[in-house]
Amino acid sequence: MFCAGSLLKLETHLSLLFSSSPSQRKLECSMEGGNTTTVTEFAVLFVTFLVVYLLTFTGNLLMLLVISTDSHLHSPMYFFLSHLSFLDAFYSSIIVPKLLEHLLSNWKTVSLLECFAQISLVIFSAATEACLLSVMAYDRFQAVCHPLLYAVAMNRKVCTGLVGASWAIGMGTGLVNTILLAQHHFCGPNLVRSFACELPPVLLLACSDPSVSIAFILTSTAILGFVTLVLLLGSYTCIIMTALRINSATGRSKIFSTCSSHFLVVTIFYASGLSRYMTPASGSVLEQVLSVQYSVVTPLLNPLIYSLKNQEVKAALRRMLTKKPRLSS
Repeated sequence: MFCAGSLLKLETHLSLLFSSSPSQRKLECSMEGGNTTTVTEFAVLFVTFLVVYLLTFTGNLLMLLVISTDSHLHSPMYFFLSHLSFLDAFYSSIIVPKLLEHLLSNWKTVSLLECFAQISLVIFSAATEACLLSVMAYDRFQAVCHPLLYAVAMNRKVCTGLVGASWAIGMGTGLVNTILLAQHHFCGPNLVRSFACELPPVLLLACSDPSVSIAFILTSTAILGFVTLVLLLGSYTCIIMTALRINSATGRSKIFSTCSSHFLVVTIFYASGLSRYMTPASGSVLEQVLSVQYSVVTPLLNPLIYSLKNQEVKAALRRMLTKKPRLSS
């Protein structure tokens, strides 16, 4: 088994002891030098991450509920946003519950099978989100730059195909990376220097040559990251150029308001995700901060950004909250 180290408590030492039975592959981790201060700090971390998780899960589910129940939001942009909200709720549920368990436990262990499953789901979620963000930028490009052809270009069949392709690419990327990882032998150090099982720190533990896995993760990250980023930047460049040619100040303001929220999400997600997976793993504080940013903070910010900066979503939310229930006769 692997031992997942604590996030933000890097000065805490973990003593690692393999069990005498090789078949069990179990790791025991003990906390040293904790005392009252350590207990208090872990309690603060637990409460913080619990609140963040509850806000993330509730916020994204609320977005799903508003979009599905309000007919004014049955458009391509909100169709994509509903998938993003579902993905973010799922993404945070992969990471945070296990993190909360580790913050409460003195023995921070995770089985090989569970570790591989978490790695696969993390890569799947991140790859799918990259594709969805690119699709959402393309949707805004069509709406702003080709408004007369928007209904044709973004019909139901096209939208369903784009979303389906995003999920399929994410699933394929996560599955292939995990299969390649499973080919390695893990017979030496087994401390994962991260708050969760992620591919870069786990690859450091492989006794066999990890070059194939490293080459594939770099290739897939480059394709998904840089190619989708080029599509994003291209779409937003065209949108900005079109907006600047609009004479109406109100029209420009609406375009910039909508697209600025998208661009903020993209910047946070890509800056942290690409930095994490395109640089050698070392277990540094910066790496763990980047991991928290794209796996914990981004899913929290998405519903806040898209709701607080979106007048249509806020109006739909008000309609849902003020809607009077029908009385059955």
